Amino acid sequence: MSRGLTVSIDAMGSDAGPGVVVAALARSTVRHPDVRFLLHGDEAVLRSLLGRRAKLAAKTEVRHTPESVRMDEKPSQVLRRGRNTSMWRAVEAVANKDAELAISAGNTGALMAMSMYQLGVLEGVNRPAIAVLWPTKRGQSVVLDVGANIAADAGQLVEFAVMGEAFARAILGLERPTVGLLNVGAEDLKGNEAVRAAANILRSVNLPIEFGGFVEGDDIAEGTVDVIVTDGFTGNIALKTAEGTARLVVHFLRTALRRSLMARIGAALASGALKTLRRKLDPRAANGGIFLGLNGVVVKSHGGTDAMGFASALDMAIDMARAEVIPRIVADLSALTQITSSEAAAS
Repeated sequence: MSRGLTVSIDAMGSDAGPGVVVAALARSTVRHPDVRFLLHGDEAVLRSLLGRRAKLAAKTEVRHTPESVRMDEKPSQVLRRGRNTSMWRAVEAVANKDAELAISAGNTGALMAMSMYQLGVLEGVNRPAIAVLWPTKRGQSVVLDVGANIAADAGQLVEFAVMGEAFARAILGLERPTVGLLNVGAEDLKGNEAVRAAANILRSVNLPIEFGGFVEGDDIAEGTVDVIVTDGFTGNIALKTAEGTARLVVHFLRTALRRSLMARIGAALASGALKTLRRKLDPRAANGGIFLGLNGVVVKSHGGTDAMGFASALDMAIDMARAEVIPRIVADLSALTQITSSEAAAS
């Protein structure tokens, strides 16, 4: 296999099976014709699926793995027995420099544990965070953490801010992204001790960050800031609530437009606008959680997504690798360490 950009893929992690993964690769290769793929999973099944797609098969290597990670397995169990799973091998390929990035739609906790064990975390990072791109009125914002850490102290929230800001600069092309801390109010006295302490650090240290203070839940959709920082417990609830709300709006709209003959005529006349609305509300378009803080690129796709959703996560992973996000994060974390050390010495 030639050494261009290579994506290592856990082909057995999707809820719908490897057929969804292979169909997603066929979609992605149209946008990224120079990218090659390294598939880990049941070789007989994967060869059969690739046999119907000659062009894709020509740029894909299959490595047989006899086992896969179950969704109900604990990360500690997987670390003990999971070395022959498709998920382990997908991450291992990045650790061995056989690929530049890894992607899986499998067990999130297991994927994070495997990634930390095999790739390690960047210097200056206490715990990695999962970041997502969130559609807003202004375009897109970065939200992190959305599930890697149930709780986060002030120092970790500051690390998330640094990583999220570097990610936004690289992926969204923003020269100086604005960063906000998700809180229950915009006033300085609101929130728990960790959030208030993190705000004080971001205001006081001379970081290259445009800190916008506290933001509330409705500010996420407004796009008030470019990067929203929170702990994984709050972020995951916000993410799942937004996805459920989007599906509810589509359901209400579909029901209303089928209620009467006049409604159906109106729907036909407004079909173009309705297609645009459906596309903007489709969570598959923003599928994919990026593990920031690792010494390598790993992306988690939603397990229940289809080929379109997995392809979206794959596109994001490729964009992240090409934008060289990790060196940017390393540089910003180094600056944070130097600034805080200098200020501690001075005080």
